[in-house]
Amino acid sequence: MKKTTIFFTFILFVLSFTSISAQSKFDKEKTEIGTMLDGFNVAAAKADYTKYFNYFADESVFIGTDATEVWNKKAFMVWAKPYFDKKKTWNFTSLKRNIYFSKDGKMAWFDELLDTQMKICRGSGVLEKINGVWKVKQYVLSMTVPNEVVDKVVGEKTAIEDELIQKLKTK
Repeated sequence: MKKTTIFFTFILFVLSFTSISAQSKFDKEKTEIGTMLDGFNVAAAKADYTKYFNYFADESVFIGTDATEVWNKKAFMVWAKPYFDKKKTWNFTSLKRNIYFSKDGKMAWFDELLDTQMKICRGSGVLEKINGVWKVKQYVLSMTVPNEVVDKVVGEKTAIEDELIQKLKTK
């Protein structure tokens, strides 16, 4: 009976250590990603074009707040260059961030509420660890709309977006 108790105690110890170890790994990765995303936002705020775009993977996509804004990295770089050159970029600060991982830990995705010049926005994206460094594969910037003003916002954008809806439906 004693051997069985010792054996099961040992198994429980090993399993709990393995579980703590796995959790610790993701905690370390979450910290890395948080630091990376903060650096990503600071690089934009400081209009550091090279540093900002180094956070993106070569095959990445940026999706902006306007329905027409879907760019691969090269196209986004071209669009953003004049803003970085004039030092008229954006300054986003994370208010709340959630980070999730694939089972193998090679991919992560996040969502965060951001304090911006547009008030609260949501940044979300997919990250991949490439050569030991987390890179943005997809980034989506969305404006949040409080439920109390949705009808007003829809009223404001209806004329503009009805035209776009018709164009998209005919493609």
